[in-house]
Amino acid sequence: MEAFGFLLQGLATAMDPMLLLYALLGVTLGTMVGVLPGIGPALTVALLLPVTYGLDPAGSLIMFAGIYYGGMYGGSTTSILLNTPGESASIVTAIEGNKMALAGRGGPALATAAIGSFVAGLLATLALAFIAPSVVKLALIFGPREYFALMMLAFVTVSAAFGDSAMKGLTSLFIGLALALVGIDGLTGQTRLAFGMPQLLDGIEVTTLAVAMFAVGEALFVAARIEGADVKVHAIKGAVRMTATDWSRSWKAWLRGTAIGFPIGAMPAGGADIASFLSYGAEKRLTKYPAEFGHGAIEGVAGPEAANNAAAAGTLVPLLTLGLPTTATAAIMLAGFQQFGLQPGPLLFVTAPTLVWGLIASLLIANVMLLVLNLPLIRIWIKLLMIPRHWLYAGILLFATLGTIGVNPSPVELVQLTIFGLMGYGMRLLNYPIAPVVVGLILGPMAEQQLRRALSIAQGDWTTLVATPLSAGLLAVAALALIVPMLMRARGRGAVLSQVAADED
Repeated sequence: MEAFGFLLQGLATAMDPMLLLYALLGVTLGTMVGVLPGIGPALTVALLLPVTYGLDPAGSLIMFAGIYYGGMYGGSTTSILLNTPGESASIVTAIEGNKMALAGRGGPALATAAIGSFVAGLLATLALAFIAPSVVKLALIFGPREYFALMMLAFVTVSAAFGDSAMKGLTSLFIGLALALVGIDGLTGQTRLAFGMPQLLDGIEVTTLAVAMFAVGEALFVAARIEGADVKVHAIKGAVRMTATDWSRSWKAWLRGTAIGFPIGAMPAGGADIASFLSYGAEKRLTKYPAEFGHGAIEGVAGPEAANNAAAAGTLVPLLTLGLPTTATAAIMLAGFQQFGLQPGPLLFVTAPTLVWGLIASLLIANVMLLVLNLPLIRIWIKLLMIPRHWLYAGILLFATLGTIGVNPSPVELVQLTIFGLMGYGMRLLNYPIAPVVVGLILGPMAEQQLRRALSIAQGDWTTLVATPLSAGLLAVAALALIVPMLMRARGRGAVLSQVAADED
């Protein structure tokens, strides 16, 4: 009941006209960006970071969360009509959704995706509201060693979960940790890696790095891969609505997708991609129409779309309660919090309860807004697919540059934007994940501070890091989060090689 009271207070805050405007702006931008192939919510949030620098923190964060939800919604449109997922979590939707579009049932496919996303987002946001206070109560007992162990879990999670190699993930993380050393040491006051440049004494700006790597680097990477041929959009035949049979086949898939997606999204090594694949597998096993799978089964759209939107809400559980980002977009939102001097975690619920509960409540409102935006206006969103790609990516680069310079008009900042943007482009070419770099820059100083505090209290005794069951348990989970994905990848490669060998025989 305590959480219910906080949620009501949050709704009262979120109903402020200006915050409603921020939420509407966020979900509209998120949907627009989600519709565009190859551009995800992480790029959009990164692009808007410098723009919101002088705005109200609550409004900015609500807008970022709306972009996240809207990007998940919009990604289904290109998956269904183009067979080109706008967001990686929408890959599974393309399997059945595009087949439905080819068969002239694009309207029901888009409708079940939108309604399923609404149902999942609503239920998952309520689950977030009721679970978060319990996690916060547990996290309030954390000391320096427990916080250090939690930072280690965050580092390992983003390193092992992103990309196709744990080694590449760790390499990206250490790049971020190295960048975090630039500036003045907070405990000793010594200058580190500033190379005599006064502009670097305050360290590398998180906003500049995030915009450079996610907006500039990603835009260069996607633009370089665009082929000359125009995209072919399958027309929507008939109204965007579902029949009674479609409803009866979809509602259980929505609920199952929500049940799968939310806990997967909240896990340290989870994510919407995993949730959508698991949901698709569950629907394929439980369906009464197995022959339709692979040829346009509506359950194969309903379940995965519900799962990836529930996972989006699930990722906010570790982000808000522990300061633990589990997706690239969550890492950028963490940078957004820090832009306003806020650190997500248990103390945030104590120091800024109005902001946190207003943010959670605004997600309920954003889901309603998204349903209204997606169903009636779907044909307008499709028009965005006709924007010439060279205009689109040139605009992103221009906007990123102007936004960064507007926040900090310095030649050094512009040079950093260029260097980090090219570095992000090179990392994407070589398949190195970008999110660990940003997480390393954000959480590196905090991990160093907590480690030094713990060792100072223990007079240099390193065993203090595993002296409590909680810190030892978190470090053990971090070790498992590093080892298990490596074993799973090795097992998957072994299975592929065995299949290849069998085929050759």
